Amino acid sequence: MSIQNDTDLRGMQKVSEVVAYTLKEMCAYAQPGMTTKQLDDYGARILADLGARSAPVLTYDFPGITCISVNHEFCHGIPSQSRVLREGDLVNIDVSAELNGYWSDNGNSFVLGEDHRNFQPLVDASRSILSLAIKRIRVGVRISDVGHLIQNEAKKRGYKVVRNLAGHGVGRSLHEEPAEIANFREYYNAQRFELNSVVAVETFITTRSNYARVLSDGWTMVGNRGGYMAQHEHTIMVTDAEPMILTASNGV
Repeated sequence: MSIQNDTDLRGMQKVSEVVAYTLKEMCAYAQPGMTTKQLDDYGARILADLGARSAPVLTYDFPGITCISVNHEFCHGIPSQSRVLREGDLVNIDVSAELNGYWSDNGNSFVLGEDHRNFQPLVDASRSILSLAIKRIRVGVRISDVGHLIQNEAKKRGYKVVRNLAGHGVGRSLHEEPAEIANFREYYNAQRFELNSVVAVETFITTRSNYARVLSDGWTMVGNRGGYMAQHEHTIMVTDAEPMILTASNGV
């Protein structure tokens, strides 16, 4: 969407604060021995208390309120009573919601407890690359140039990017134009970031894979060559200077 007035801006700020708060609280609440369903239930209570509705449920009838992916799962993991979190797990939580007709999206990968499998460098790389990408975005910048930056920064650190997952426009629905803010240079994509547009910018940084495939549950995605992925995401408003990070309070 494009923010047209103060009502739009306040609406986007409010829903973004809700998803940012929910994500931050869920990350803090997660602990070894907890199931991903228990963690999702906690996030569901926060969203409900704040009057928001799960975007994946509204848009796709997703079988959970949030997406929680663990270790080899790249994204869209279904919260489950049988999936128990363990010390040292690589956990990704993606929270998106609707409030009063406005939608926002954010995500965070983190290591649960002691990092005995050395996931932290991957997490740090994803978070750092997202920050660099956001700083590059402003009116008139080609979307493909930001993808190129993400890809180059990942390569410098010895990582790869997922080519079939991307950031996207957001605001009046979960996925809007621009349909793709890829993590690599799409030479055919001549789109540029527009003034006051709202987009969800995401990193998909991996150790081995460059494509994600869907498991038999119809939702959870893993790498085509295995390995691990870290994802970080902010919803931002494009300006003629550095973007306004609407989900800045999520701690990512």
